[in-house]
Amino acid sequence: MPSTPRHFDVVVLGAGAAGLFCAAMAGQRGRRVALLEHGAQPGRKILISGGGRCNFTNIHCAPQNFLSANPHFAKSALALYQPRHFLELVDRHNIPWHEKTLGQLFCDRSARDILNMLLAECERASAFNGSVELVLNARDIRVARSGDFHVTSTQGEFTAPALVIATGGLSIPRLGTSGLAYDLARQFGLAVIPPRPALVPLLLSGKEATWTALTGVSAMVEAYADRGPHFREKLLVTHRGLSGPAILQASSYWQPGEPLHVDLAPDADLLAPLLAPNARRDAAAMRHALGEHLPQRLAAHLAAVGSPAGWTNAALDGCERSLHHWEFHPNGTEGFEKAEVTAGGVDTDGLHARTMEARAVPGLFIIGEAVDVTGHLGGFNFQWAWASAAAAAHAL
Repeated sequence: MPSTPRHFDVVVLGAGAAGLFCAAMAGQRGRRVALLEHGAQPGRKILISGGGRCNFTNIHCAPQNFLSANPHFAKSALALYQPRHFLELVDRHNIPWHEKTLGQLFCDRSARDILNMLLAECERASAFNGSVELVLNARDIRVARSGDFHVTSTQGEFTAPALVIATGGLSIPRLGTSGLAYDLARQFGLAVIPPRPALVPLLLSGKEATWTALTGVSAMVEAYADRGPHFREKLLVTHRGLSGPAILQASSYWQPGEPLHVDLAPDADLLAPLLAPNARRDAAAMRHALGEHLPQRLAAHLAAVGSPAGWTNAALDGCERSLHHWEFHPNGTEGFEKAEVTAGGVDTDGLHARTMEARAVPGLFIIGEAVDVTGHLGGFNFQWAWASAAAAAHAL
């Protein structure tokens, strides 16, 4: 470990998506950047994202795709750096990609293409009279300020007039995530909205635990929490509860103690056959009617647990409504271990929206997942990483 502090223009903490991109852009603005990563390799979350293909952005990205205590905060950064800008960079590096449903863009080959691109962009800083020095295994990070920021770690001491915190949230702790960003924010007087798991499977218990017998069954549904938007995507039943894109999306808005609402067959008149003249009306007929629109195992389960008290027209109409407004009562989530991202985080009231700089601490920037801006599933959180990183880099 070096015995004397090393001075840079910027110290960036965290070599994930936001940290790498911010370091690269700052380096290409002629800044000398020290990029400190506590792990043995950069970009570990990038490598596992999108099933190993990295859903690196979404062409339909807009402020309404993000959850925050201040829904307007993300607008400036997202306008400054848009999906087309990142796609231009991807194309410049000749990375093949494809679009999946709902505007999601993935690498054709591997997420490593995106990580290698970011590392190459860091190296390009030298062409702009800047530099990015990646320092791995920089653990036990401590920060103090006396004029410049002083960062100590197991890899030595670094000083700079600007510090960028890009250490992420608490999701996927097996990758070494920690609450360092929140600790540092509080240290410098910034408020932190309590972090919680987002884009996370939900758990069922009690009578609803019978649903777990349908493990592996999926269906197109419309799911929503009390105060959240509606998401029309797939639901997947797991051995512990509910998952799938629709549930993960709604989970970001769900609060403990509240129900989760699910339309089990959007746009379908499920029980219409039972209302036909002289139609058979019993659980078997209901199961058959449901099976015309739903997986057979799901149809059988709903016929067993959701049959009307009687078989009158009014009872069938009520049953139809309940199938389109089914309420689950989750008893929790699968936690940060299974959460794709962290909701909550550093309160945006303490940050400048155009630069991500702390209002009360000049030179301190906080970007990426550490901030109270959480995207929907489908590439939006990566776009926030790129956009918030670009906003900070332009101000460095």
